[in-house]
Amino acid sequence: MKDITLKEIAFQLGISITTVSKALKDYPDVSPQTRNAVKKLAQELHYTPNSFAVNLRTKESKTIGLIVPELVHHFFSNVVNAIINEAEKNGYLVIILQSNESLALEKKQVELLINKRVDGIIMSLSNDSNNDDHIKGICARNIPFVMFDKISKLSTCSKVVINDQKAAFNAVQHLIDMGCKKIAHIRGPANPQNSVDRFIGFKKALEKNNIVFDPSLVYTCENVSFEEGKHFAEQIINDHKDIDGIFAITDLVAVGVLAYLNEKEIKIPAQIAVIGFSNWFMSQVLSPKLSTVDQPSREMGIESFNLLLEEMNCHKEGKIFKPRTIELKTSVIIRDSTMKIVI
Repeated sequence: MKDITLKEIAFQLGISITTVSKALKDYPDVSPQTRNAVKKLAQELHYTPNSFAVNLRTKESKTIGLIVPELVHHFFSNVVNAIINEAEKNGYLVIILQSNESLALEKKQVELLINKRVDGIIMSLSNDSNNDDHIKGICARNIPFVMFDKISKLSTCSKVVINDQKAAFNAVQHLIDMGCKKIAHIRGPANPQNSVDRFIGFKKALEKNNIVFDPSLVYTCENVSFEEGKHFAEQIINDHKDIDGIFAITDLVAVGVLAYLNEKEIKIPAQIAVIGFSNWFMSQVLSPKLSTVDQPSREMGIESFNLLLEEMNCHKEGKIFKPRTIELKTSVIIRDSTMKIVI
């Protein structure tokens, strides 16, 4: 079935293409009778506007690109859903790409979105990202751009973040308040800024409480996975018999820790208290329920899209947009895995 054009509608009604176009847009200089006739025939013929032609005229694609490290993670899936909802409200389509924590793939995806002429890009960096050449490419082309969660502090663009140092500090302070004196940290890779900041927050909490930092109590994930949580929990127990607290970089890693401790019948939190990060939905249904840092994923998605929309609108109106950073609040959610009785 061939596509129906304005020319076909105009021919059948015996009017000009311009009149048909105006009638479909409810121009006041077209009579109500003509408008009704045009819309009726357009509906009967299943006419749809040529979006490509519209985009050429408006210089908009009405699409944005979204790159995330992974989609299955509860935090990122919530962010993605929030961005999609906000985009739909404003008439935008979202192209969602997953970098799989690979810098090489992330770079290809950036080029793909640029070639697709998207109106803007939202991205959370992969753990593998160790340079920002591709980010500079986005900014050099003057494409509206927002980073969230895993960011590069060197990039001049808008960002939506939390204070990872403060959030990690509060998590570790909670362990100390619950009586923990020897705390291990299962951290993330060295590249993502949030991994670095959570490690710094961990160290600052120890320092404030006059606990000497011991580098042998820090274990570094490569993939930030459940399996690594189990593996490092075993290693921690073997290396440090007197360990009484564990702070994990994410809830997924913390769940692996809980699984190992439960298998070995180590009492949580009586013997070892455990706290995670992100407030994954599974953290509430585990046994024991996992204490964690609540990371406002939905709010992060909403703010990321709205920042991008603001920049895209400035571009359309020929206004100068000054990038800015939005910092969202976090809170420690206290559950069974840390609720020690301090004597």
